[in-house]
Amino acid sequence: MTKKEIVKAISDEIGMTQLKTKEIVQKTFDAIVKTLIAEKRIELRNFGVFEVKKRAARKARNPRTGAKVFVPEKFVVTFKPGKEMEEKVRQLEEAAAAEALALLAQSNLPSESSPTSTESRP
Repeated sequence: MTKKEIVKAISDEIGMTQLKTKEIVQKTFDAIVKTLIAEKRIELRNFGVFEVKKRAARKARNPRTGAKVFVPEKFVVTFKPGKEMEEKVRQLEEAAAAEALALLAQSNLPSESSPTSTESRP
């Protein structure tokens, strides 16, 4: 989903113009980035935690040439989902697993149009 699609969905749901909604969404993203830069962490209850972490310098290997290379330290943004988000994703996984089992069960049932092994014998 893109930012434009998020703006449209929110705009439709709350009845605000897309232009005003886009401004609010952008200000929210800007505030998250600004807070991460200043405080290195932002916690959004029931959503998750964004955090700036430092990755240590390390030695790596160029996959094309096999040559050893030095990768300098760098800062990265990590995200850890909140309990509510993890629970909703878990429910999605369970629903997908149940659907897969149902499809598997249907495919293992002999259909009425296909002859069984005993019917095909003379």
